[in-house]
Amino acid sequence: MPLLPPIQPLSATDQVQNLILESADFEDFLNELARFSAHQMAGDGDDALCGITLLRDRKAATIGWSSQSAREVDEIQYSLSQGPCLTAAKEEREVYVPDLFQEDRWGPDYATAVASHGLRSVLSLPFNLQGEAKAALNLYSDVPHKFDGRAAARARDFTREISQAMRLAVRFSLHADSATNLRATLESRTIIDIAIGIVMAQNRCSQAAAVEILTEASSNSNTKLRDIARSLVDSVGGAGAHTHYQEPGSIRPDQSA
Repeated sequence: MPLLPPIQPLSATDQVQNLILESADFEDFLNELARFSAHQMAGDGDDALCGITLLRDRKAATIGWSSQSAREVDEIQYSLSQGPCLTAAKEEREVYVPDLFQEDRWGPDYATAVASHGLRSVLSLPFNLQGEAKAALNLYSDVPHKFDGRAAARARDFTREISQAMRLAVRFSLHADSATNLRATLESRTIIDIAIGIVMAQNRCSQAAAVEILTEASSNSNTKLRDIARSLVDSVGGAGAHTHYQEPGSIRPDQSA
């Protein structure tokens, strides 16, 4: 019986692509990616934390984390508006902190706060997303100089390998956000159009007058127009229901001769 060829181990790219296919949603994928990255970078039986920072619309957020601790140490930087992962993402360059006990680039507050979590070294590497959004992979270890030499080279190769998968994932997320926003806009527009029709029918007025009535009601009550419209549409559930937002001096259908 012929021997089967040995099964080749999956590359990091293949494994990340499998994560995309197997994840329930974008958030699930990013958390799995952070855990996978932490495992890949730890080595030698050591533990490592990993967070993924995304910069979009001038806002920074950790969108994937290997553990709650990883998320917390990432967010220390956002509260201070500075730190290695923000620098790596904004400037698209590698940032290494060999030992937090000897670090002062971002002032004493950052190093002290992260070290209080029992961590000693940090490595942040930018993803190549080729778009408006920027992101960085943030690695933390309780061992000083953890990411020297070969470990840093391995992290660079790994980040470069998975950048394409991250680029695709972020694009999918952006498209999903755009689709959600468009759907919400269309739904709001539909509700407003229906409300305008109700006001026109009840007040026997023109479309322009109906729009003015709803707009005035929105302004007077300090309520968004779409919320006024939704309230009106919801209130008209049966025959004879009328709106409270009527043009002054108008005649309601039930008051006509």
